[in-house]
Amino acid sequence: MKYDYDLAVIGGGAAGLTAAGIGANFGARTIMVESDQLGGDCTWYGCVPSKTLLHAAKIAETMKQAKQFGADIGDASLDFSRVMQHIRNVRQKVYQEADHPDHFREMNIDVEFGKASFVDKHTIEITESESRQTISSRYLIIATGSRARVPSIPGLDNVPYLTNETLFELENQPSSLAIIGGGPIGIEMAQAFQRLGTDVTVIDRLPHILDNDNKELAGMLQDRLQREGVDFKLSASVNEVVQENGQIIIQGEREGKSEQWSADKLLVATGRVPNNEQLNLDAAGIDYTKHGITIDDRCRTSVQHIYAAGDVTGRFQFTHMSEHMAKISATNALLKIPLKIDSRHVPWSTYTAPELAHVGATEKSLIEEGTSYEEYRFPYDKIDRAVTDNETEGLIKLFAKKRTGRILGASIFGVHAAELISEYALAMKNGVTLRKMADTIHPYPSYSLGARRAADQWYVKSQSEWLTKLIQKIFRYRGKLPDLDEDRIM
Repeated sequence: MKYDYDLAVIGGGAAGLTAAGIGANFGARTIMVESDQLGGDCTWYGCVPSKTLLHAAKIAETMKQAKQFGADIGDASLDFSRVMQHIRNVRQKVYQEADHPDHFREMNIDVEFGKASFVDKHTIEITESESRQTISSRYLIIATGSRARVPSIPGLDNVPYLTNETLFELENQPSSLAIIGGGPIGIEMAQAFQRLGTDVTVIDRLPHILDNDNKELAGMLQDRLQREGVDFKLSASVNEVVQENGQIIIQGEREGKSEQWSADKLLVATGRVPNNEQLNLDAAGIDYTKHGITIDDRCRTSVQHIYAAGDVTGRFQFTHMSEHMAKISATNALLKIPLKIDSRHVPWSTYTAPELAHVGATEKSLIEEGTSYEEYRFPYDKIDRAVTDNETEGLIKLFAKKRTGRILGASIFGVHAAELISEYALAMKNGVTLRKMADTIHPYPSYSLGARRAADQWYVKSQSEWLTKLIQKIFRYRGKLPDLDEDRIM
């Protein structure tokens, strides 16, 4: 049967853009269908605007600390409206330089705008205003992303709450902001707004923030944010939300007692839900659940020639994983090379200051699985570059096999943690042990040297008193033995 296209990609976010680009590079006649603007959540509502806001907040915080470096700059405040306009400018710049349709049309990719829905296993209908068209494709990749999940809280629909899709459209700075959700989005925005001068309260049902991260390191970040002024209401349930006299009132419960919190604005950051309702998946026989489209480890759906990638699958809600899954799905569909999702080496990063990141197995998962491991620690206050930069708050934690030094996982709290975690991801992916990392020359002074010195601790813990005494005996050395306590850090 002859089809209009070799590959049809539904969605023009991180996964869709990547899949379409790969399709074109493989010589497939490709079409990409997007219901809004190319770039998706990352460009317009997520990664790009949030990290731009965090950078502005970091500048504001640096200005407040300028006196300790000998600078007196007077008023250390930033103009909120100009900060928000800067965010929109950056967002537009990224779109123009990377996501604009012309870039993809130059690659001979057809770009159509409208809502796509399945007619059958090979055909989709594209609806835009009053126009409709149908196209057929040999292979299809669904990459429609996700949106903010809004919990069913009584009264919430009657107040002007914010999500990540509306937060960056604010013109005036709120004097106070309540955030429901202690995950990465909520925590990043909590620090950003607090540093810009807004009083922030974070409300979460769990007793701690960032449940997927190392508990010790997440606790260190929480302590840091509390010192900066963020107020945490943890182990809390939200029972109702109302608006009174321009204030949003949140009625909840903590430790069996009723409590009430108020703020000018309310940000809901309680996770994501997949964008799959309007796809008419049943017409194509594609299996799905409330969590997303069901796929196997090759990103294939229940229909052999249809794949799905990114947030819409509910697997991993990171831009870098959307791109990875797009590569897997496009390569499997078009080249028949049996690539699988690499779920063992997924970096997680929260871009606060300091940052929090991890890759591989967590301490919690190792304990639950009964896996034997050794922990290696290295504090930031022993990294000379961190000392020179006044960024000594932080800790590197490594989990590895004691005998071989094979890395099972790594967690980092500290400046540039999201960059350093990539070194461990690369090492784990390619079987590089702590010994090999420790034997690799790193530049001094650098933060990456901290990553190597954390690996050095494998040598430190592997050293034994009997071996040192044997060396002394063989070579007739007379020195006093150092402290060989395995908890020491060198």
